[in-house]
Amino acid sequence: MGSLDWLTIAIYVALLIFGWVSVCGASYTYGETDIFSTSSRSGMQIVWIGTSLVLGLVILLLDDRIYDGASWFIYGVLLVILLATIFNPHEIKGSRSWLVLGPLRMQPAEFAKFATALAVAKYMSTYGIDIRQWKHFAGACAIVLLPMLMIVAQKETGSALVYLSFFLMFYREGMTGSILFTAVAMVVYFVVGIKYDAVHLWATPTSLGKFLVLLLVHLFSIVMVGIYCENRKRIYVLMSYVLAVTIGALLFSKYVIPFDVVWVQLIITAILIGYLVFQGLRTRLKRYYFIAAFAVSSIVLFYSADYMLNEVLQKHQRVRINVLLGLEEDFRGAGYNVHQSQIAIGSGGLLGKGFLNGTQTKLKFVPEQDTDFIFCTVGEEEGFFGAAGVLVLFLMLILRLIHLAERQPFKFGRIYGYCVISVFLFHLFINVGMVLGLTPVIGIPLPFFSYGGSNLWGFTILLFIFLRIDAGRNLVRT
Repeated sequence: MGSLDWLTIAIYVALLIFGWVSVCGASYTYGETDIFSTSSRSGMQIVWIGTSLVLGLVILLLDDRIYDGASWFIYGVLLVILLATIFNPHEIKGSRSWLVLGPLRMQPAEFAKFATALAVAKYMSTYGIDIRQWKHFAGACAIVLLPMLMIVAQKETGSALVYLSFFLMFYREGMTGSILFTAVAMVVYFVVGIKYDAVHLWATPTSLGKFLVLLLVHLFSIVMVGIYCENRKRIYVLMSYVLAVTIGALLFSKYVIPFDVVWVQLIITAILIGYLVFQGLRTRLKRYYFIAAFAVSSIVLFYSADYMLNEVLQKHQRVRINVLLGLEEDFRGAGYNVHQSQIAIGSGGLLGKGFLNGTQTKLKFVPEQDTDFIFCTVGEEEGFFGAAGVLVLFLMLILRLIHLAERQPFKFGRIYGYCVISVFLFHLFINVGMVLGLTPVIGIPLPFFSYGGSNLWGFTILLFIFLRIDAGRNLVRT
């Protein structure tokens, strides 16, 4: 036990304590006399915390080699449970992600995170596996995407999206940055295109959204030529041609004959793609083909965004996106949760209203205020300083985990550590972001704060397996 990282454990305990205080504040009702009773949520959270501590202790007492050796078995068992959950007859809040065992309810998706982390760490640490090779990268992706698809089938999209966080670990282990850049670019296209689609540029028939997206496709593609094909001089030449033609077409549309400049931009895109393919054939550099594929996929995704928004996404998901982008104001519907949580956080001021004194939370204005929207209770009762203190604690945890991951002598431990970091970062960023109205409301818990046994056990197992692996880093193996 001497090699355990006690600082991380201390941060974990501090988060549990602050988390219980927040659950207590969020679930407290005026006139309630016993906040420790198991009939209340604050009392039950103590039970979950106690069992989590016992669970963490058991994990630390086991041989760390078990987690390496049993990775595939654990992953397989969780896949079977996830598959069975799809067909379970119990539907809670429109989701089939819960297994009901008498008085207890368990969400297997929370436990599948550590199982997936173990499996992908086992696969990627196998001799001869190199994530920079496409076939090996595809294998790692399959391990991550399989449970993700099963969770989507359970109608639990929010929990499924968490698995995208594993791509941060892939990047650390050698995945090309162009994949992350492409993903970010696609999000930018979607947001800009949808938000400004109905806005006309400079009193012309040109949609501002389409104009900006196509201009970004041109600029991104040209910059990628300079970076990945080591042809910096060509950047300035291509950039000059593209901007000159685009600006010229825009001026012509404004002052001579009004027309949709987007058609000119599409012609530029076609010429640019043809140029990239030609350069690939001439120089035999596959990177030109990749950039051409990037441009083509950008156009395809952008022009399918409207179809995906209106035909693929469900109505409540579509409304949430429109509210987030400012296209709709629905304070009584999809925007109600976020609006009320912002009021609660803002009312806390610098120092907060004090423990159990939050009016927004006590009067139950914020739905799911002790689970998905638990952070608004922190902001209302503890104020800006309390909320900032909680975020600092999470920052300390993330930085400490990065330190532990980097000191691992074996690839398995390092990869698993970065899986843990990625999952925590995703949950923290999305949960706090949706409470503040910065990210879509997808319904995922804040680690160690949101009420519930499944998520608390899941995060505890995820963290303590890594602490046990780290504790055995200096042991002599025979």
